[in-house]
Amino acid sequence: MKLTKITFYVLIFMLSVSFIENSRCKQFPPKDGYVPNKETAVKIAEAVLVGIHGKRILKSERPFVAELKDSIWVVHGTLGRGKMGGVTFVEIQKLDGRILKVYGTK
Repeated sequence: MKLTKITFYVLIFMLSVSFIENSRCKQFPPKDGYVPNKETAVKIAEAVLVGIHGKRILKSERPFVAELKDSIWVVHGTLGRGKMGGVTFVEIQKLDGRILKVYGTK
């Protein structure tokens, strides 16, 4: 299976966070959390969605939109003009980058 660069970086990120959580060292999380901005949230969401649905999801739902609600990034796709159906959502914890939910609408 071929890994995209985004998927590779997300996996490295997740392993790093896991290692930090399991170490006995005192933790110093970044001031703005591990997912500090919209761009980072969208990249993580895209990597998660490619892992679930394949690359076709990126083509059909770009651009992705990220909104911060109560320290949770809610990232969702958009429908093209004239298209019917739903979009996917990914909820990501801003502080530690955990994926909280992945769901879609109809």
